[in-house]
Formats: sequence, structure tokens, C-alpha cells
Amino acid sequence: MNNEKKHLTFHPLTSQNWKHFETLFGAKGACGGCWCMTWRLTSKDYEKFKGNGNKQKIRRLVKSNRPLGIIAFKNKIPIGWCSVSPRHTFPRLENSKLLKRLDDIPVWSITCLFINKEFRRKNISSFLIKEAAEYAFQNGATVVEAYPVIPKKKPMPDVFAWTGIANAYKKVGFAIAHQPNENRLIMRKIKNK
Repeated sequence: MNNEKKHLTFHPLTSQNWKHFETLFGAKGACGGCWCMTWRLTSKDYEKFKGNGNKQKIRRLVKSNRPLGIIAFKNKIPIGWCSVSPRHTFPRLENSKLLKRLDDIPVWSITCLFINKEFRRKNISSFLIKEAAEYAFQNGATVVEAYPVIPKKKPMPDVFAWTGIANAYKKVGFAIAHQPNENRLIMRKIKNK
């Protein structure tokens, strides 16, 4: 695992590397015009702004210097993305019945992973998750939470794995905090554990 990581670098999404984020997400905005706004908007607003509208919304968030996530690079080429921000900044997550808050701890949430197709199934997601958690801890988080799926079939179709696979989180020290149904977990990593 470490041998693969030595060729990777990780950087928070900023105005300076916005072009790399655009390149990674491509013309379609990663998955059907999402531009990583699925959790950041209500369902109604997400559908309303799908595509270019979502792109403009994430661009404004980047310009406001909010912590949004980490980009993975291999040889200076963007190959992956992991969204991580304070949970309260994700309206759809805050209103989720399935993924409702477990307690009053002000967690940061990993809500999405997107990896360039040619780099999938190569442990990149575990590296991204680890770096995203470290980024959150460096920015004041004490607990990072995630909402991975438990695959029914292996390999799981990529389109259904956008919140990550449970094993990728386990590899980097996340533990199960709650299992709301047979396919979904709420996992947590506590600072310095």
C-alpha cells in the first residue's frame, strides 16, 4: 500500500487548483452534473441547478475559502477527489432520515469520493480518505464521519459507490458507529486514534 502512495500528492481544493478540479470532473461534472453538490443542496435545489448551475455553486464555495475537500494527484495530474466539510454545511445530510445525527458532537463528514476511471480499484480511495480525515483534523475537527456502503455484489458498480466502500474506511482506522440498514454504515474516526 505504501509503495502506491509514494507517487501521490494531496492538496485541498482552492481557487489556485480549481482548474485541476474541473479537469478531474470533466464536462459532465463527475456524475451527471453533480459537481459534488448532492449533499450541499436540498434535493429540489440540486435538481434545479444540475450541471452548470452546480458547477457555479461549487465554484463560489471554493472562492469563499471554505474547506471542501482534497484532490489526489499522480505526477501532477488530478486523479481523485474526496469531499470533507463540517456536517452542518450539508443540508441534505442534515435532513436525512437514514443518516441522521448520532449525537451532538460537531463532526466533519466525508460525503463523496470520485476517482478517475483508470485509477479505480487501486487503493486510491483509502489514501484519499486518510488525507481527508487529516485535513479535517488540521482544520479543527475532533471526529470525522463517513457513510459508506456495504457492497451486495463484488465488484460493486462504481455509480453506487460514491460515498465509499466500508473496507476502504476500515483500512485507515474508521470504526463502525452505527448501521442504519443492511447496506449502509455510519463510520467514525476520532482524532489521534
